[in-house]
Amino acid sequence: MLDPITSSKALERMVTKHGEKGLLRKYYRFRPARFYGGIATADAVGCNLNCAFCWVKEPRLKPWKYGEFYSPGEVASKLEEIARRGRFSKVRVSGAEPTIGREHLVELINVIDKDLLFILETNGMLIGYDESYAREFVGKNVYVRVALKGASSEEFALLTNAKPEFYDYQIKALENLEKYGISYRPALMTFSKNIQGLKERLEKVSPGLSEEIEIEELMLFPHVKKELEKKNIL
Repeated sequence: MLDPITSSKALERMVTKHGEKGLLRKYYRFRPARFYGGIATADAVGCNLNCAFCWVKEPRLKPWKYGEFYSPGEVASKLEEIARRGRFSKVRVSGAEPTIGREHLVELINVIDKDLLFILETNGMLIGYDESYAREFVGKNVYVRVALKGASSEEFALLTNAKPEFYDYQIKALENLEKYGISYRPALMTFSKNIQGLKERLEKVSPGLSEEIEIEELMLFPHVKKELEKKNIL
């Protein structure tokens, strides 16, 4: 089973490289999206989890094959242009795990137009692993959406093919964000009817947090259906 932290280190060597303009990262497209009332989106490659329900397939599984390298400034310019055309007030990185390549992500947030809200969609692994990552967002116009993969460590392992003990890093990410006063919210993809145990854990992070869970929408593309059927989930 996967060790997401070790996987992150290997992936970073694959999807980032140093250039004259700083740490470059691979992206395979830039687009407007309907979510959050309209948002400018940069789709990156590579993820440290292998979620059965993930809507992205090839760029996630074969990051060496897809995308081109861009500097933080280049990504910011593309996102700002899309936001202007669409009259959006928000931007994000999607399609992968954006926290892989910390130097790149932090610089991107630093150089993006301060009037644009940067929504960081993450599985939280690296933020939970290293508390100082959460501290990077202090004073920034950032909202962090931590996507919990299942309502328990057992479901997490089934859905992500990662070792069950790494589920705790997702909860730890919430704790670290809470500690540094970063705006955040937990989102949840679950196939369980009983999430009471998770709600109790979230209440320990912050009173009332269990009532703020965003239930994620399952997009049942053919490859997603196939993966879920393999695991006898559908």
